Amino acid sequence: MTLTPTRHDAAVADLVARYRALPPGTRVRLAKKTSNLFRFDGAETAGRLDASALASVISVDDVARTADVQGMTTYEDLVEATLPHRLMPLVVPQLKTITLGGAVTGLGIESTSFRHGLPHESVLEMDILTPDGEVVTATPDGEHADLFAGFPNSYGTLGYALRLKIELQPVAPYVRLEHRRVTTEDLAATITEVCGPDGPDFVDGTVFEPGEQYLTLGTFSEDPGPGVSDYAGQQIFYRSIRERTSDVLTVHDYIWRWDTDWFWCSRALGVQHPVVRRFWPRRYRRSDVYRRLVALDRRYGVSRLVHRVTRTPQEEPVIQDVEIPVDRLAEFLDAFHRDIGIRPVWLCPLRLRGEKTWPLYPMQPGELYVNVGFWSSVPEVPGQPDAHNRRIEELVADLGGHKSLYSTVHYNEGEFWKHYNGPAYRALKRRYDPHGRQPDLYSKVTR
Repeated sequence: MTLTPTRHDAAVADLVARYRALPPGTRVRLAKKTSNLFRFDGAETAGRLDASALASVISVDDVARTADVQGMTTYEDLVEATLPHRLMPLVVPQLKTITLGGAVTGLGIESTSFRHGLPHESVLEMDILTPDGEVVTATPDGEHADLFAGFPNSYGTLGYALRLKIELQPVAPYVRLEHRRVTTEDLAATITEVCGPDGPDFVDGTVFEPGEQYLTLGTFSEDPGPGVSDYAGQQIFYRSIRERTSDVLTVHDYIWRWDTDWFWCSRALGVQHPVVRRFWPRRYRRSDVYRRLVALDRRYGVSRLVHRVTRTPQEEPVIQDVEIPVDRLAEFLDAFHRDIGIRPVWLCPLRLRGEKTWPLYPMQPGELYVNVGFWSSVPEVPGQPDAHNRRIEELVADLGGHKSLYSTVHYNEGEFWKHYNGPAYRALKRRYDPHGRQPDLYSKVTR
C-alpha cells in the first residue's frame, strides 16, 4: 500500500501528539500486530502506542533506485511495492513481518549481506521521533549524524523511525541456485572465495550435521530454464538443499524461501508432516503464525506443564544469531556441536558495506563475518536454566564475535556495555533522552 506525503505528515503529527500526551515516566511500546523478538517476559507491561498509520510505502523512485518508506512497513509490503519496478531493497531479512524500522534499529541480515552489509547501511536518511518527543531528520553527515550512526542496535531506546529513505537494487525475474556441499576444513576458505567481488548475487549456508554443510549460491536470471520450484506448497525448501545440486525460484519466492517454514522450525509444530501440511492452509504457512503459537505456549506454559506431567527434562530455549569472524567459524561450529547440539544451523556471510562504522554494534570494516543462526531448545542443565545461552555468549566473546539482541541476553551489565560500547550509547542517551523517558538498552533487552 502506498500513500501520499500529506497523509504521511498527518499520521506523524497524530503519533507525535499522542506520544507527547503520555504522562512522564510511562514506558512506551509500539503497538504491532506481530513481533519477531524472542523476549516475551514483561512485554505487555508497557503502554502501547498505536503506530499502524505508519505502515506504508510513500514512494518508489525507479530512476534514483530509492524508496521513501514509513517505519512500521513490513518487508512483505515493501517488496510488494518494489518488485513491480524490478527493484528490491539491498538486504531483505528472511521473515515477512519484520519491519523496515525494526530491521534498522534492531539489525537484520540475509544472503546479500556479504555484498551489501546490513539493512541500516542502505539508509540515506531517517525521520526519528526521539524519546524526548522531538522529530529529527538524521543523515550520515548532518546535525544528527551521531543518532544516524547510533540508531542501529538501539532497539527503540533512542527513538522510533517514522520515515526512512533507502537505496534499492535492480532484480531479474528468477534466481538460479547452486547447492554446494563443503567440508568443514574447507568451509572458511570457500566462503571467503565465493564472497569475493566476482561472486554470485546471494550466498548463505546450512549445516545439517557436524561435517555436513552446504553453501547455497544464488544468481539473478532472466531465464527460468526447464522449470521453477514452489516451496510454499507441499515441498519444503531446506530439504531440497540436500536433495538437489541446482534449482530455480522466482525472485519473490527466493526472497521468502525461509518464511514458509520459519527456516525449519515449523517442524516442531507438526507443519512438515505430510498429512498435517496437506490440511494446513497455505496462507497460514508463514512465520508470524508460527511465532504466535510459540508466544501462546510461553504465555500459558503448556510445554513446561507437559514436561512436568511426563517427568521429562524441562527445555531451555536457545534462539540466537551470532556473528563470527570467518577464520574462527570452524572453532565455533566444533564447540557448538559439542556443547549445544542444535541442528540444522543457518550460515550467512556478511561484511560491512563500506568504511563507516556503527558504534553500538562494532564490526571491523573489510572483515568477513559469518552469521550463525540456531533456533530450538535443549534439555536444561539441572539448577542452571540458562547454561547453554551463557555458554554461547562466552564462546562468541572468546572468538571476537557479536551477538544479536532480539532474543534472550544473559551478560551482566559490565559485560554488556563492554560489548555494546557503553560510552557511545550513554552520550546519545544524554542528548536524545535527557529525561529518561525510555529504558536504556541493557534494561530493555535483559528485563
